[in-house]
Amino acid sequence: MTAAELVSAYLDALERADVEAVLRLFAPDAMVHSPLYGPKPATEFYPELFADTSRSHLTLLAVMEGRNQQGTQLVSFWFHFDWRLPSGVAAPFDVVDLAELSQDGRIAELRIVYDTVNVRPVFEGETGTSWRASTDRV
Repeated sequence: MTAAELVSAYLDALERADVEAVLRLFAPDAMVHSPLYGPKPATEFYPELFADTSRSHLTLLAVMEGRNQQGTQLVSFWFHFDWRLPSGVAAPFDVVDLAELSQDGRIAELRIVYDTVNVRPVFEGETGTSWRASTDRV
């Protein structure tokens, strides 16, 4: 699967809130690092995210490919996430997801990067909580 195909499949499954389709793109022990949910196994993160989503619309802005310092293949994708919480309240944001791929081309580690200044208060108002990074690097 090419980087563009992986991103397309991921965004399609994310927009449809299809847990099984999303998880097929991840290695079995994959981790997701989210500014609101914290570090979690992908198998825990996506069910939680989808439970907190009434609907979403995603607009891809760019796909980038590269390698980290250890030579691991990276795919980054920038997109607009028009996220609606369970009540229908809007919590939109622009985001860059950085995916480190496993040898078989599935996502081994996903780091979600966006400014939560506007989203966090809406999310916390709806759910009552969110994860906050400590001074330790995650």
